[in-house]
Amino acid sequence: MNYSIGEFSKLTNLSIDTLRYYEKEGLITPERKENGRRYYSEKDVTWIAFIKRLKETRMPIKEIQEYAKLRAIGDKTMAERMEMLIKHRTALEEEIMRANENLQKLNEKIDFYKSAIDEKLIL
Repeated sequence: MNYSIGEFSKLTNLSIDTLRYYEKEGLITPERKENGRRYYSEKDVTWIAFIKRLKETRMPIKEIQEYAKLRAIGDKTMAERMEMLIKHRTALEEEIMRANENLQKLNEKIDFYKSAIDEKLIL
């Protein structure tokens, strides 16, 4: 199925301006009809979902652009793309570990306050 930019915008929950920005930055390359109008396919829906996932995991836009360039080249870049994702996964795992450590310390402080407050209420 093919989608106009408006339909694709609604489907992906991205504004038309964002889609045009992604195109300008080389993240997406929609097909064009004879009249020059953009159209998007199901493959583009899947690709945008992956871009959004990478952004949610805080992959820098420059890295997403590099990944998109490699993807456009084709299957011969699969090893490079995999290495990029492995590197990003490692960074994400480290970030999650730090976040969990910080969450633990916050929980310890909250527990301290609860105990101190409960102790004062009892006295």
